[in-house]
Amino acid sequence: MANERDTIRYAFADTRLGQILVATSALGLCRIHLPGDDPLGSLKQWASVHAPGAGFVRDPSAVREATQQIEAYARGQLTRFDLPLDLAGTPFQLRVWSALQEIPYGATRTYADVAAAIGEPRAMRAVGAANGRNPVPLVVPCHRVIARDGIGGFTGGLSNKEALLALENVPILA
Repeated sequence: MANERDTIRYAFADTRLGQILVATSALGLCRIHLPGDDPLGSLKQWASVHAPGAGFVRDPSAVREATQQIEAYARGQLTRFDLPLDLAGTPFQLRVWSALQEIPYGATRTYADVAAAIGEPRAMRAVGAANGRNPVPLVVPCHRVIARDGIGGFTGGLSNKEALLALENVPILA
């Protein structure tokens, strides 16, 4: 039987945030790369760990539903994604990413809130690290996690985090 990650299908989508890369395996959405350096290189680096030996096929039809939902989100017309996900990570990361999906549109939680939600109240830094390794930002809304005293970090860049929070009408902390 073939591995569900033998082939990674991807495409680029133009959004309000700029051009993003969207990738899927046979199991579901596995990678979103926000604007920045070398999105295809980032996808291949992710696959070297989670899908060794995978082939890559540029196939916009394979990611059409995901790109349509992302574009609707970027236009402010979608508040919750409904996509199959192929999240590859450690058990801890998977717990964090599951908790992130429970943060409602237009709301934020602190790293401490997420740590408490997964039953690890002292694991704030580990939550931050898991947040930074989220393979599908936007869909798993890591941008909704903020530091207790400010906006915190974001792999996609602070300007993108601020834009996403503004899109969701979340007041930006100074």
